[in-house]
Amino acid sequence: MSLEEDIGKYLIKNHLTISTAESCTGGLLSSKLTDVAGSSAYIKFNVVTYANEIKHSILKVSNETLNTKGAVSPECAKEMVLGLKELTNADICVATTGIAGPSGGSKDKPVGLCYISTLYKNNILIEKIILNSDIQRIKMKEEFAKMALLFIKKTLHL
Repeated sequence: MSLEEDIGKYLIKNHLTISTAESCTGGLLSSKLTDVAGSSAYIKFNVVTYANEIKHSILKVSNETLNTKGAVSPECAKEMVLGLKELTNADICVATTGIAGPSGGSKDKPVGLCYISTLYKNNILIEKIILNSDIQRIKMKEEFAKMALLFIKKTLHL
């Protein structure tokens, strides 16, 4: 059984809903979750918030966070799931933000950096992922999405 099938089975069994806000994964996490037959029973809302202005207007990520910490930061990841929870009231909210490359990285925030955040039962967890910067962009996004699925399983204690 795939990661997304395991998650879906658990969500259905426990009558839970999930929502996602993606940046660096560009919708791949949503795609994986919706690949499971019957996923409409638990997926509440999925959105790709690539631009900072959309992170701010839709998810209410503060301009201060975006300007001082940046979109690729644990602070932004936290605000993304908080905004998603307010918007959807899903039982579990998940956000991804990172740098898939091949350009755009820096010494402090290299290509391959991703923050994944979850909000479940009023607990926010944030995981920092750093992948090899030589990975092709599409592979990087796929790996970020896979890591997000693993983090969802960890959050749900599966």
